[in-house]
Amino acid sequence: MELFNSLLSWVIKKRIHQIELFQKYPHDVQNEWFRKLVHTAKDTEWGKRYDYKSIKTPADYQERVPINDYEGFKATIMRLKQGEQNLLWPTEINWFAKSSGTTSEKSKFLPVSKESLEDCHYNGGKDLLCLHYHNVPDSIALSGRGLSMGGSSSTNPFRNDSYTGDLSAIIIKNLPLWAELIRTPNMSVALMPEWEEKIEKMARITMKQNITNLSGVPSWNLVLIKRVLELTGKRNLCEVWPNLSLFAHGGVSFRPYREQFKQLVPSDKMHYVESYNASEGYIGIQDTDDPELLLMLDYGIYYEFMPMEEFGKDHPKTLTLDQVELNQNYALVISTNAGLWRYLIGDTVKFTSLDPYRIVVTGRTKHYINAFGEELIIENAEQALEVACSKTGAVVKEYTACPVYMDGTSKGGHEWLIEFAEAPTSLDYFGEVLDNALKSLNSDYEAKRYKSLALEAPRLRVLPEGAFFRWMKQRGKLGGQNKVPRLANNRDYVDSILQLLDREQPKKSIEAS
Repeated sequence: MELFNSLLSWVIKKRIHQIELFQKYPHDVQNEWFRKLVHTAKDTEWGKRYDYKSIKTPADYQERVPINDYEGFKATIMRLKQGEQNLLWPTEINWFAKSSGTTSEKSKFLPVSKESLEDCHYNGGKDLLCLHYHNVPDSIALSGRGLSMGGSSSTNPFRNDSYTGDLSAIIIKNLPLWAELIRTPNMSVALMPEWEEKIEKMARITMKQNITNLSGVPSWNLVLIKRVLELTGKRNLCEVWPNLSLFAHGGVSFRPYREQFKQLVPSDKMHYVESYNASEGYIGIQDTDDPELLLMLDYGIYYEFMPMEEFGKDHPKTLTLDQVELNQNYALVISTNAGLWRYLIGDTVKFTSLDPYRIVVTGRTKHYINAFGEELIIENAEQALEVACSKTGAVVKEYTACPVYMDGTSKGGHEWLIEFAEAPTSLDYFGEVLDNALKSLNSDYEAKRYKSLALEAPRLRVLPEGAFFRWMKQRGKLGGQNKVPRLANNRDYVDSILQLLDREQPKKSIEAS
């Protein structure tokens, strides 16, 4: 393994020169990819619809092709799932990455081409290691086994030669040989659909191995780590995996988890690298100690940036990379080598640096909670509350919800503050119906709630009459377009409301778990 680590790290570091080139010539690289993507897709159904052959400039492209979210592609993607080809991209599409749903669908299924898998997602993984070794030349991250937690996949119900699944499962099932040689556990365990059994088997297998790097979503890794410590009776991971030196994480903000990992891995040799690898494409990698991401410009993705004041307009304007400004919030629009054209990904970003281009993810274009990978959007919350009210006779006046973060003794969850116009007879039953409705509406929430492995049941707190009004008044947010924020990916709003109540009437709220 030591020889393998030395050889592989040397090969990976050769990529640094290419990364430095796109940092030096970012606009040339993006324009080259724009031309290549449009030319490659000119004879697809989509390319013919918008006459890609006559598109010469990004301005032509912006004028000709509309911005679309998933709803705009859903019908075409369904045809791809049913076996038609050459609709969005010329090469065969046999994989579909399952992601959290929309207002009308429980799950989205995003096309994954051979090019997007190899030139985007796999290059992203290699570049993460490349940048890590560039920053930490004496790293031993590849000297042992890499523990990766994947989701699961299944056969496309319309075709036996096609598959759907979590992006992590698609990546693991198609890994090149060199990567599979150092990954653990074996594929039959890593891709098990039954999470409780998978966690148990992974813990028992890996606790005996020389694990030197971890990858995946922080919340699920914490579940596995805690089970490993329970089985081994050790105080921290340094006693189980003494050579552990790298955690490549993504999917959710690492901020709530950082201190927990420091306690679990009390070693100054441990390094943390964030990646922004969405189902639609691999977008950014943390290349410094600062919590910002280098925008990866040569993976077959062409970027546009929509100023948030344009969001929601019938014909919103977008900016190209050379037009963006620092510290402005933009909705991310991408065109990819899997055939997503001017696709509104749903994330918002701002630039922290323009030379090179670095970003931070600032949120979603809609209110959401995604502290554990559940990607709960406001449409899910509204529909689930409607179901809960219908079944219990309750009427909700105002509400907001936020994460409850994991700590050393408890799992994560969501806390809901609700002001009822008509309260339910049983708050416990209301919470149970709400929870089940959210599971039925959102596949990612359902996965995290499975047997309460990563998320506990919602915690409901009934607020006294007028509480939200008084809180909004305190913030100077009464009237006009001001509304109670429904979902937040942090506890700022909820803690502020609870502090107000504690000052006013500390014992009048009722809590149910």
